[in-house]
Amino acid sequence: MKIKRRLKAIANMVEPTKVIADIGTDHGYIPAYLVEKGIVDRGIAADVSRGSLAKAQDLIRAMGLEDRIETRLGDGLSVLKVGEANSIVIAGMGGILISQILEKDKQIGQAVDSLVLQPMTASRELRQWLSENNYSITKEDLVKEGKKIYELILAIPGNWQIENDIHLEIGKNLIKEKHPLLKEHISGKITKIRAIIAGLDQARQDGIESRLNDYRERLAQYMEVYNDL
Repeated sequence: MKIKRRLKAIANMVEPTKVIADIGTDHGYIPAYLVEKGIVDRGIAADVSRGSLAKAQDLIRAMGLEDRIETRLGDGLSVLKVGEANSIVIAGMGGILISQILEKDKQIGQAVDSLVLQPMTASRELRQWLSENNYSITKEDLVKEGKKIYELILAIPGNWQIENDIHLEIGKNLIKEKHPLLKEHISGKITKIRAIIAGLDQARQDGIESRLNDYRERLAQYMEVYNDL
């Protein structure tokens, strides 16, 4: 089974285990790939959309995996029982939405061996939530598909202390390993933050100086990491 680069990178973050639950499974590609490759024994493909779940069911049926992948209609982690899955994948959503899903059913999330997360936006807010809710980020990755670079996070239950605020913006593991896509990834962030600073600077509204200082400090942190790569 062939899947796109982003989905394959997500699948590669999943460590061999018994049961994987893919929340917001869409077409069901990730659990189907993982089961077919023998990385996991069984899969649970869940989605809040009946249409998406129907597509996943078609794929699972076509691959003859009905006895190894179960589909469930429902919102977030509510489709799972505590301890039912060894690992949970939540991908293709905003980081704030991912945080809200994990917040809503904390017992289920804390009972797994690992979370594989791929936020489309707000990765800073997601890392902050993980840090504040007893998760440790043990592995991170970047993958480029088309013109966009995606962030991937592997988190496990456990305490994680933030050593430097920049590690919320840019994953500590990515900096430590000097990921080959990191320079390009940070360059995009620098471009965006410079545009924000320029817009705020032109606005000249009361009380805006503190926001400007915050973004300027963040830009300086980005530049420090960028220049060290």
